[in-house]
Amino acid sequence: MKSCGVSLSVAAARRLSAAADEEKKMAAGKASEPEEDAPRLSAQESDALARVDSSLFGDQRLQEDGASMKALLVKAVRCYEALILKAEGKVDPEFFCQLGHFNLLLEEYPKALSAYQRYYSLQSDYWKNAAFLYGLGMVYFHYSAFQWAIKAFQEVLYIDPGFSRAKEIHLRLGLMFKVNTDYESSLKHFQLALIDSSHCTLSKAEIQFHIAHLYEIQKRYRAAKEAYESLLQTEDLPAQVKAATFQQLGWMHHTVEQLGDKANKDSYAIQCLQKSLEADPNSGQSWYFLGRCYSSIGKVQDAFISYRQSIDKSEASADTWCSIGVLYQQQNQPMDALQAYICAVQLDHSHAAAWMDLGTLYESCNQPQDAIKCYINATRSKACSNTPALAARIKYLQACKAQPGSSGSGQSLPPHVSPLDQADDQSSPAKRKRTASPAKSSAESWTHSSAQPQTPNWYPSPQKLQLLEQLRANRTSLKPLQLQMLEQLEAQLSDMHQQQMRQNSSGQIRASLPNGPSLPAHPVPRAPSCSAPPLANGPLPPSVGNNHTPGTRANGDVPYLHPNTLPHNCTSPGDTRKSQHLTSAQGLQKGLGSLWAGPNGDRTLSSSASADGGPHNQVGLSATTPSEPAVNHLSSPSSTSSPASSSSQTATSGVPHGTAPTKESAALQGNGSTAANHPSPDRSPPAASADNPQLSKRSPAAGSRANHVHPGSSASSPTSSPSPRCAVPAAVVNGSGGGACSEDSRSPLKLEPPELCIRAALKPSHSSSTVSIYPTSADVLKACRNLGKNGLSSSSILLNKCPPPRLPPPPSPPLAKDKLNPPTPSIYLENKRDAFFPPLHQFCTNPSNPVTVIRGLAGALKLDLGLFSTKTLVEANPEHLVEVRTQLCQPADENWDASGQRKQWRCESSRSYTTIAKYAQYQAASFQESLREENEKKGQKELSDSEMTSSETVSRRHKGPFKQVKFGTNIDVSDEKKWKLQLQELSKLPAFARVVSAGNLLSHVGHSILGMNTVQLFMKVPGSRTPGHQEHNNFCAVNINIGPGDCEWFAVPEPYWGVMSEFCEKNNINFLKGSWWPNLEDLYEASVPVYRFIQRPGDLVWLNTGTVHWGQAIGWCNNIWWNVGPLTAYQYKLAVERYEWNKLQSVKSMVPMVHLSWNMARNIKVSDHKLFEMIKFCLLRTLKQCQTFKEALVAAGKETIWHRRSRDEPAHYCSICEVEVFNLLFVTSDSYSRKSFVVQCQDCARKASSDLDGFMVLQQYRMEDLMQVYDQFSLAPALHSSAS
Repeated sequence: MKSCGVSLSVAAARRLSAAADEEKKMAAGKASEPEEDAPRLSAQESDALARVDSSLFGDQRLQEDGASMKALLVKAVRCYEALILKAEGKVDPEFFCQLGHFNLLLEEYPKALSAYQRYYSLQSDYWKNAAFLYGLGMVYFHYSAFQWAIKAFQEVLYIDPGFSRAKEIHLRLGLMFKVNTDYESSLKHFQLALIDSSHCTLSKAEIQFHIAHLYEIQKRYRAAKEAYESLLQTEDLPAQVKAATFQQLGWMHHTVEQLGDKANKDSYAIQCLQKSLEADPNSGQSWYFLGRCYSSIGKVQDAFISYRQSIDKSEASADTWCSIGVLYQQQNQPMDALQAYICAVQLDHSHAAAWMDLGTLYESCNQPQDAIKCYINATRSKACSNTPALAARIKYLQACKAQPGSSGSGQSLPPHVSPLDQADDQSSPAKRKRTASPAKSSAESWTHSSAQPQTPNWYPSPQKLQLLEQLRANRTSLKPLQLQMLEQLEAQLSDMHQQQMRQNSSGQIRASLPNGPSLPAHPVPRAPSCSAPPLANGPLPPSVGNNHTPGTRANGDVPYLHPNTLPHNCTSPGDTRKSQHLTSAQGLQKGLGSLWAGPNGDRTLSSSASADGGPHNQVGLSATTPSEPAVNHLSSPSSTSSPASSSSQTATSGVPHGTAPTKESAALQGNGSTAANHPSPDRSPPAASADNPQLSKRSPAAGSRANHVHPGSSASSPTSSPSPRCAVPAAVVNGSGGGACSEDSRSPLKLEPPELCIRAALKPSHSSSTVSIYPTSADVLKACRNLGKNGLSSSSILLNKCPPPRLPPPPSPPLAKDKLNPPTPSIYLENKRDAFFPPLHQFCTNPSNPVTVIRGLAGALKLDLGLFSTKTLVEANPEHLVEVRTQLCQPADENWDASGQRKQWRCESSRSYTTIAKYAQYQAASFQESLREENEKKGQKELSDSEMTSSETVSRRHKGPFKQVKFGTNIDVSDEKKWKLQLQELSKLPAFARVVSAGNLLSHVGHSILGMNTVQLFMKVPGSRTPGHQEHNNFCAVNINIGPGDCEWFAVPEPYWGVMSEFCEKNNINFLKGSWWPNLEDLYEASVPVYRFIQRPGDLVWLNTGTVHWGQAIGWCNNIWWNVGPLTAYQYKLAVERYEWNKLQSVKSMVPMVHLSWNMARNIKVSDHKLFEMIKFCLLRTLKQCQTFKEALVAAGKETIWHRRSRDEPAHYCSICEVEVFNLLFVTSDSYSRKSFVVQCQDCARKASSDLDGFMVLQQYRMEDLMQVYDQFSLAPALHSSAS
């Protein structure tokens, strides 16, 4: 797409030059009028600027030019601004796009964002401009608006996979997904960045480190160990990467049991950490980890020394002080331990481990009331993992009055006076930059030492703070001298806040943030100095980086939108204060591991007696990350702003006030659009467009615009905030989704082309009559001649693309609340004739019925379900492999975290494997145990009824620890030799529900797709859950309950999948690949209808195209499952839309839609006009792509090797990016010589080698054969028979 961006640059530069000439002529006629000298660009400068766009951001070429390029950009910005002002904003939209590029390269982010917003609001097909999307993504990334940056970057890769800065995009996507705890996606993008030979911000070694660390976070410890050790073998490894690698390797060996026996692990861990400190002696984190290792093996003195070094080398962290407290407590020094724990909780008010350890200390000294207070504070922390145990302990202490001298050391500690919300006294030793370390003995301890370090002169003393509060409280009655004293104290307090924020901005206060590999000292691009006053501290103006003076002229007289703010709709004003915010630098630091407990962001690092229980080291980029230093991000001014002022400020500027910056949460206030690792559940999803083009027949009156600006856009008003829809280009919704083109929303005409694109849909250049899928293959290939590598041609009808797929908005108007629990369509069968009655097929496949339950199917068809019973399965194949998911047994309509304290969407489970025979034993044992428990409950029934109400029972069930259950899933039943009887029995089903039939699209794939066109079996115990999902590529599904127990199901209609995806995004879960269980209350509030029903033994559940569903076993049962693709336009359309959405999200499509479409063209006659047109259009697009690739290879002198496709050969996917590869397979020479044929797509192959050196190109179909299939595929006459 770069070529497109350059051509736009050239056009804009020429228009600017022409406009300048026109200005000269006009100026000659108005010589008498006073006129400001406006800068003018020479022809040479215009030519130079024509080659400048956002793709140069972070590029070495920009640095090489240095000051001269910067001067030219500054001049260009002034020139463009002057021209836009003179034209009152009525200029070509490309001027705003170029202005955005120039400001981005100058690191003027607010101006760049504003200019990009204007371009977006004026240019309906902005999505064709990859350089614009890349620049916009970079601006969002700078502001840590990761949600929007991800969308912009994904769209760049979708419209132009060969974009020149694709490696940089993959790198930043990897970092952002890591921050968002989507580790699988992060790993994929880092791997894609690693294979790319071009330049990007991080070095190859740093990317390799991130990959290794992701393995560690995912608990793939062996892979992580190999990756770390392989990285250490690299020649000329940068010291920072080397230090971080040894640090991670050492800490992993200390904490992970499966890496060896304890003695060897600890020895290796200490060795690695010492090597880490050799590479970076100033790493406070490494010193801390070394202290933990020494403490675990009893080397107390060495541990103290290491902890002291950790505090001296970096800002003291709560973890370090907590560990020091544990060490003191173990040495029977309770006073010293007390001081250390207090330091810990003052540094981190929600440090659960420190509060628990402090409570234990008070308890050991016979001070139960203080212990209770500490335990309560621990339970308030989100990081507390054993709340039930603490609650029980609190109850016990409240019930038992401890007797003096009955236990403990006999020492009395100072009473606990600092509750959780008051523990931030700035005079605390823990708050100082250089904190004294624990000495070798208690006599030398810092708690008794007179040589305590001095408090910095910008810290007010506690007495002064107390006096300040008194003076403020009596401000109205103060005397002049007291007022003067008040002003002095407030000035001193303000100075303290500024100093603290400068430390935060410059990365001095690192606390427990990681200190892993970072960018070079001067990354490209480098942000402004950390001392920049406008953003570093103090109250923020309503607009950030405002470029005009107050009282600027009327509409159109300014070059930018007035409020240069981030999108308003990222977080609603009311809940902004609840969101966690990160500066870009901290965001990326946290992304490398600050998610101490993994997906939920709960910090589990405990420095208590269980010293080995900590998690991975938190490794990350230092302050000089690609995200820019913290000063570039919006800081909150003060902690004294009232909630009301905070909300009003947010509403006007999008920059919330009232949140004081802390070490845990940097104050990037980008309207809540920050990359907080775990956004508040209250956070509103981005406002989606209400435009949902109704799907209708293509009309010749269709305009050529493929996207739109939403109503309410305020691009022309410099004095009002941009509407959420216009401020967020990346969030615009194209209602048709997938590959379907939509008409401009400002037109009353809403269209759906009959054809859906596979690569990108076709849009008419002039009118629909000029675009036809009916020309012969020769005409198609003729239109493809002389196309470039990107397939761009100014005259070809195949040039036009469709916008990237978007989430569909929810159906409008919303359903009434009494219609949100609709009855599930159920059909009762009495005999075989009912099962084969054609209307049954029509009813099930009707899009208005998301799910249908066919009751009594087994009895009506006399199906022998016993063939799928556990007993028969064990007799048939006892050693057959079973995937096991270990889950928590919970109520079907709820989903709690492991502690039972908070409802959540994330559905957690761990994977293992067993055999059918072993799982059958577990299933039987579970049943016997349940019977035993049932008998015990009967004996206690009277007691339960008299002592506990039902509400108390529910409360206990929620709060108590949940029992674990094992779910046997994904058991492959496709082998006809092993499962002959079972598969034969399923042939009794009606044709539309069979695994294989002529009317099933999946039967035309030509090879097996496990679990889709083959049968899968599930073995369940009560509580076994199938988390929420849509079927692969939106195909239908058939599920039969074998019994003997029931299953409970939940289903949501396909039109609401966009709402479900947004809920997942809000909860930091990947909708397509993550494991989630919806909160029914959330769905009710969002007016999402939910079908809920029970599936009994012998019932068949038909899940229609695209239905979102999840379910749970009520009893002990087995289920069988497979997918079906009805031969309808609706099914094909939704399958293609998901194919395109998967491509946008970098997710592999299990159904190869291109391969399937060609097989359908060969094998079947299509009489449905819409289905025919969509298939034909897919053939046209891929025929064109094959021809384009071939011509590009011929031009490069690269020959193709004939490699005929074998029978039943699976479709091919790129081994790197996992997109489907059709006909032309790129394989490495080594792979070809070994006959392993590891396939890559053209884009990935060219990233590894731009001229395809080392690659062989295999051709599986002759162009003549494809042309023949294309020409022979024609619309068949409609059948008048109603047979199914």
